[in-house]
Amino acid sequence: MVIKMENTLIEISDMHKIYNPGENEVRALDGVDLTICEREFVAIIGHSGSGKSTLMNMLGCLDVPTTGTYMLHGIDVSDMNDDELSDVRNREIGFIFQGFNLIQNLTAVENVTLPLIYRGVGKKEREQLALNALEKVGLAHRLDHKPAQMSGGQQQRVAIARAIAQAPPIILADEPTGNLDSNSTKEIMQILRELHSEGRTVILITHDNEIAEQADRVIKIRDGKIVSDTKQLTVPKLETVCQEIENQEQENRKPAITTDEETIQENIMEDTDNA
Repeated sequence: MVIKMENTLIEISDMHKIYNPGENEVRALDGVDLTICEREFVAIIGHSGSGKSTLMNMLGCLDVPTTGTYMLHGIDVSDMNDDELSDVRNREIGFIFQGFNLIQNLTAVENVTLPLIYRGVGKKEREQLALNALEKVGLAHRLDHKPAQMSGGQQQRVAIARAIAQAPPIILADEPTGNLDSNSTKEIMQILRELHSEGRTVILITHDNEIAEQADRVIKIRDGKIVSDTKQLTVPKLETVCQEIENQEQENRKPAITTDEETIQENIMEDTDNA
């Protein structure tokens, strides 16, 4: 059951997405009910095959459900055609993807201005919007750099600038830290926090529990169904989360101990005990 509130932004009712209907059908979404209010910071978490990517596509108006309804700002978008969905995306949603999706032969400022051209924004206005957005994410000194000249974290900041340039009310971030180290992860999560504090609705798609816990609300999805929906009483400090990620990275970089090495260590310990 969907509980409607005064500031409801997203309202999904009994949503199903079925691929290959029939004997071998796959229910990517299986009766999803979900309400997201304006100015929430929500994380949707699930493992591969859980349905989180399909749900993201629905939330981002990149696809339509097999059955069920999706109300966005009070408008039913669940049966719109491609052109109508494109208009909604341009007006309502800023996308941030794991792979950055930057055009390699364009500079940072050109990557940010490109979507504004398709939205019909005039030259002077789009250049100013792009400059403002890049300054906001700390890249005013990298305007003329191309993606190959920037780190992964800097490329993701360009992608965020592109997403926020025209101030969409919804930021939809799909695994935005998936390709980043712990320091860059901290930077990107801090930017998302700031965007939320400015009044935007931030929806974060992730498989990482530590990243999800940075949101104010965590929704878990499994086998196409929402299995839990929890509001965070306290959000862990970002520094703590990033330190845990860095510790895990260091642990993963440690060489594996072979059986022979384990035997030598055991013998040393026995000799020490006998002494």
